[in-house]
Amino acid sequence: MNTPFLIPAEVTRREYVQVNSRFIATLAPVFSTDEARAFIKRVRLEFHDATHNVPAYIIGGGNNLVDYCSDDGEPQGTAGRPALAVLRGSGLGNAAVVITRYFGGTLLGTGGLVKAYTESTQVVVKAVPRARLLQVHTSLLVAPYPLLERIRLLVSRQQGAILEEDFGEEVSMTLRFPVESFPGFQATLREISSGRLQAEIIETSEMLVPVV
Repeated sequence: MNTPFLIPAEVTRREYVQVNSRFIATLAPVFSTDEARAFIKRVRLEFHDATHNVPAYIIGGGNNLVDYCSDDGEPQGTAGRPALAVLRGSGLGNAAVVITRYFGGTLLGTGGLVKAYTESTQVVVKAVPRARLLQVHTSLLVAPYPLLERIRLLVSRQQGAILEEDFGEEVSMTLRFPVESFPGFQATLREISSGRLQAEIIETSEMLVPVV
């Protein structure tokens, strides 16, 4: 099933400074609690010398999600909860963030910490490219050369992609379509070929499709 919410398209990192303390926010797509924990572990190892590595994640999206956060040694409620609140209000799902802090020598106080962790998360959430998780069909089509250009145009109109073309006596095309677009492609393909051509589904899978 295609997800109704957006997902981070890639790992994104941004830095925020408040009163000499550095806050490095790293945001990534995750699809299970195990993936989220592995991501958090990687960031903590990368920044093993940091004062704090504050994690938060949401698995799923909308009203159906699992979430988690930790203050990682900061005063209770000043770090993990603000980061998680930003994630939950972002419209994203399947997302994990770690806010790495290098202490700058000046205490920020409770309000300052909440502000810093909130704004650090907001900065990276704003920067991350979005994607949607879609079910896609990968299909194989063998077509005669006179129809090749029409089929290429049809693939584009139906939000598909040509993954490979093999030129022999006829053209063997490996195509990929969002599941909901495939029936329309097949119907028009039959029309332009007078019922002779039909693509064969060879795999159905999920993939992240960037949102422009």
